[in-house]
Parts: sequence; C-alpha cells; structure tokens
Amino acid sequence: MAVGIGAKKSGYEVVLTELDNSGNVTEQKVFASGWLDEASQEVWGRPVDVQELPDGSLLISDDMAGCIYRVSYSK
Repeated sequence: MAVGIGAKKSGYEVVLTELDNSGNVTEQKVFASGWLDEASQEVWGRPVDVQELPDGSLLISDDMAGCIYRVSYSK
C-alpha cells in the first residue's frame, strides 16, 4: 500500500484490547510504544506478534529490527 505525501504513520505499538462476554470491545489501552517518533515520523521497529510464556512474561517480535523483546513484571 502506498502512503500519500503528508500522510502520518500509525500503529507501531502493542495495544491491550478488553472484550465483554459477547466479544465486543469495551476498552483499548496502549501497552507498549516507542517504535515510532510521532514528530519526525521516524520508525525504528515494528512489533508484529505477542506470545505469553508460562511465567507470565510476554515476548514481542519485531520484524523490522529483527529481534524479540521479553517483557516481565516484578514487584
């Protein structure tokens, strides 16, 4: 798909989408961002897929940077 002159890029973030019991979207929250500089429109990565590991951490694949990020939580 061609991007028109002056068109702003979108995406480049991982979003948490909450659903109700019927499968309707009730809320969306940005979980991880930073792959796109909004001001300059410079992109340094592109998150593609998220997988959860048994310990609750998340793997986020980035097919532009060619890497996988591991996100974990500690108290």
